[in-house]
Amino acid sequence: MTERSRDPHESSVAHNSGQISQARQPNTVGGMITGLVRTMRPHQWTKNGLIYAGIVFDGQLFVSASLIRVTIAFFMLCLISSTIYIINDIVDVERDRVHPRKRLRAIPSGQLPIPAAIVSAAVLGIGTLIGAALLEWRFAVVLVIYLAIHLLYSFYLKHIVILDLLAVTSGFVLRVLAGVVVIQVAAFSPWLYAASGLLALFLVIGKRRQELIEMGSNAGIVRPSLAQYNLPLLDEMLRMVITGTFLTYLFYTIESPSVLLAGTKLGLVTVPFVLYALFRYMYLIHVRGEGSAPDEVLLKDRPLQVAIVLWGLSFMIILYVLPGVLTTP
Repeated sequence: MTERSRDPHESSVAHNSGQISQARQPNTVGGMITGLVRTMRPHQWTKNGLIYAGIVFDGQLFVSASLIRVTIAFFMLCLISSTIYIINDIVDVERDRVHPRKRLRAIPSGQLPIPAAIVSAAVLGIGTLIGAALLEWRFAVVLVIYLAIHLLYSFYLKHIVILDLLAVTSGFVLRVLAGVVVIQVAAFSPWLYAASGLLALFLVIGKRRQELIEMGSNAGIVRPSLAQYNLPLLDEMLRMVITGTFLTYLFYTIESPSVLLAGTKLGLVTVPFVLYALFRYMYLIHVRGEGSAPDEVLLKDRPLQVAIVLWGLSFMIILYVLPGVLTTP
């Protein structure tokens, strides 16, 4: 007698059950450490690269003392971000268990027990704040504000329509501020705070839009605030914010003191790259149905990567090459 062929749906369920059962192995130290690292989300640390904005656009990238201080601050910001990720997963553990992807995370799956997660978050958070205070007290204040806002987000703000978007956006602005306060900045434009904040808001709205589409009727269960959004509202927000992002960046290139280091306003040369990147991201959202994970989109979409690289190279030439060339007798 031959064995009965397995239904594809049963195979899929068995596969998912196998993934979950593999993740639920918290009895070994190695398994818990692996789970902790997963919960800390190292792949999300790319967002903290915004801390280098101050040193780059102030023309201090090759000043070794400043670079070392900002790099130390970067790793501290990564640790405090990971602390927030751990706390957020603890708070959302029940909701994550019904999410198609989040249920495989270390805490919802049982790989990292909640008591171990709580201790890890406390040690990481307190240790990082102490280290930040030793590096620069103003940096420590920024981290405390960053932590406070995200704790409010984890317990309260994430459930309130619109405020959930603004709370996440504030974290990106604080990342830029963190890089400014650890060094002595001479020519950093306030327009960069506005541009980075609006860009972050654009990415966050795009992410919410894709989550609403992907999760459908379950969206409000997994993320309660999504029940108060709809596609027309989010699309209107996207249009408004992308316009504000572009105009703010345009003003930055014209009025920022850092772009005048070469005695010119050549920052305008970088505007087409920014415009293309914004349009490309809109294309990925509306045509490709991507955008639910902005970090993944940035890491895998080659045209977007090329635009970002060309923008970065252009600004590096304007800030660090042209001043020397134009001042040479």
